[in-house]
Amino acid sequence: MRIKLPAFVLSLIFGLNTLIIFITIFESQLQIPQWLQVLGRMHPILLHFPIVLLLLASLLEFFRFQSENTKTLFYQLLSSYVFVAGILSTGITVLMGLILSTEEGYEGETLDYHKWFALGTLLLASILFKLRDFKWYSVIHARIGSIILILSLIIAGHFGAVLTHGDNFVLEPITKPELVPLEQAKVYDHVIQPIFQEKCISCHNDQKLKGNLKLTDEMSILKGGKTGKLLVAGYPNLSLLLQRVHLPSSDKKHMPPAGKPQLTEEETQILYLWIKDQASFSKKVIDLKPSDSLRMLAASRLKPAEIKEEQFDFNHADEKTIQKLNTFYRVVSPISQGSAALNVSFFGKSGYNAKSLDELSVIEEQIVGLSLSKMPVKDADLKKIAKFKSLRKLDLNFTDISGSSLNDLMKLPSLKILSLSGTSVNLKQVQPLLALKNLEELTIWNTKLSESELNQLKKSTKKVRIISGFKDDGTTLVKLSPPFLKNKSRVFIGQGTIELTHPRKGVIIKYTLDGTEPDSLNSNVFKNTLKINKNSIIKAKAFKNGWLSSDVITYGFLKTALKPDGIKLINSPNEYHKAAGANSLIDGQLGDFDSNNNNWLGFKENNLEIILEFSGLQKIENIALNTLISANGGYFPPSSIQVYGATQNAKWDLLTTITSVMPNKESKQEIKALYASFKPQSLKYVKIIAKPVRKLPMWHPAKGQPALLLVDELLLN
Repeated sequence: MRIKLPAFVLSLIFGLNTLIIFITIFESQLQIPQWLQVLGRMHPILLHFPIVLLLLASLLEFFRFQSENTKTLFYQLLSSYVFVAGILSTGITVLMGLILSTEEGYEGETLDYHKWFALGTLLLASILFKLRDFKWYSVIHARIGSIILILSLIIAGHFGAVLTHGDNFVLEPITKPELVPLEQAKVYDHVIQPIFQEKCISCHNDQKLKGNLKLTDEMSILKGGKTGKLLVAGYPNLSLLLQRVHLPSSDKKHMPPAGKPQLTEEETQILYLWIKDQASFSKKVIDLKPSDSLRMLAASRLKPAEIKEEQFDFNHADEKTIQKLNTFYRVVSPISQGSAALNVSFFGKSGYNAKSLDELSVIEEQIVGLSLSKMPVKDADLKKIAKFKSLRKLDLNFTDISGSSLNDLMKLPSLKILSLSGTSVNLKQVQPLLALKNLEELTIWNTKLSESELNQLKKSTKKVRIISGFKDDGTTLVKLSPPFLKNKSRVFIGQGTIELTHPRKGVIIKYTLDGTEPDSLNSNVFKNTLKINKNSIIKAKAFKNGWLSSDVITYGFLKTALKPDGIKLINSPNEYHKAAGANSLIDGQLGDFDSNNNNWLGFKENNLEIILEFSGLQKIENIALNTLISANGGYFPPSSIQVYGATQNAKWDLLTTITSVMPNKESKQEIKALYASFKPQSLKYVKIIAKPVRKLPMWHPAKGQPALLLVDELLLN
């Protein structure tokens, strides 16, 4: 049964194909008006309809010649109408896609493949629909045509998905690259680039250059896009990358765009720390300090180092026996959860005697670690220790052994680590121990062995690491550590006290309060405490005969007359400088020159706006904000500070407005209290508005971008 559709349907299909072919051929010479671009951007919304309709039409066509279907009018009508709907919707969607492809950021082979396969699918569907009217058209033609049409549709859809979601989007969950071990990983290659790959490259690749930005290689990342450089190395807060990430998700400039997979907090922090660390493309993860936040976050995303836990061939000790052996002076515990191997540690000389080792005979097979440091262990006790055949680690530091029975330890076949520091052993007694088959490390500082004997011992073995410590021969000068500040707070009311100390005896601390560097001859000696009654900056240094002087420490102390009973922060601070919220402005804790110090509150897009409340009227004549200023870092003082006062809530009077002196290119980094004075007022409420600099000056690397205002304490006088 063949269904004849009205001629205008065929004319409509023919006209749509002709229009699309014409636009495809002459697209480089066409100027698309803006109102048509709106139509083009509907392409991703509508493309699912023709896919479903053409798939359904192909399946209906595949089975159309079955005997029960050829006799059913409904089936034939449904097949024809679905085919027409599929062709027309495909044509409209292809037309929208052609308009969309003329916009900036769409180019490359993937786009071309997607375009031509989509056009081919439309032509193939139109031809197949027309062929149905010929008498020679049979079941073979229908089925071959349907299969080819489905394949063409799938291939066109695949290239479209690559454009939208990036290469390997479908198989990515099961083809993710293997994690790289920490020792081999590079920060960019194995931590940063995978984040870009997962969250950014679908829109910023060779085939799809949104904003003329490509994130596939170092050169392209450093080049940036249409709106400028993507990052300013060392200055994450000034980098466009993080600025776009932190925009509200409703903002059209927010990245990744709404609807796309968003960056996690951890990923955002990694990008921040990478840029702060100069955005290196070659640095290894292990080049970072173990305590570095970027290294710790990177390590959590990389393959952990393989730790091969030693396997033991003995059984678990009885739990009740272990519990009985645990006393206030002795701890027996498994080396890891579920392990049969045990560690034994002794504490307190008064609780140790020779019988303490005898009591361990019931678990001697399971003991792999034994710590007897500073216990009154005698030479005779080594015979008892030698019975612990599974022992891997033995600590005899600062025990009473003379070394006469050290040869008893030769009976420990599995011993790997032995510590004999602070004992009376000599070279002749120690040398035989190097023959222990599995010995890897011998700690032997502060013994009777001379420096030459220690060197001789080290030269006699390559497999055992000899740890001999440091011995001062009187010619080596060691640098003192800096003095230590004991004050819990550096903001004081009335009179303040500075407390400095040093852990080493005999150290002299010298200080200055005039900004000069302290020296050993002219500077004042610090004695226990120092009283101050005004804002002060103390510089201090440690000195001792026979030692190199320490580095200088610098601490600022600020005076305030009163503390508000309540404080409210009106606007939210910067994402990475939240400190303890409003309370950080009156907690007495001051930040240092590290902008990531947890005491700094940061503002960029929002003004710093705070309201202070007192339980009763307070007489006030000035306020001060303690700020961090770093011109090259982009940390600027506020452009202005406004102070309002009120005796009743919401009835504000402007008390004063001050403008800040801006730093220049040569200005040094400083922490500065900015004062705003006014006629003395009795107030119950105070409102302070500090406005960040909206545009950095032309000489700055991030010119035109907003500066960051960092504040850590509010002073009232």
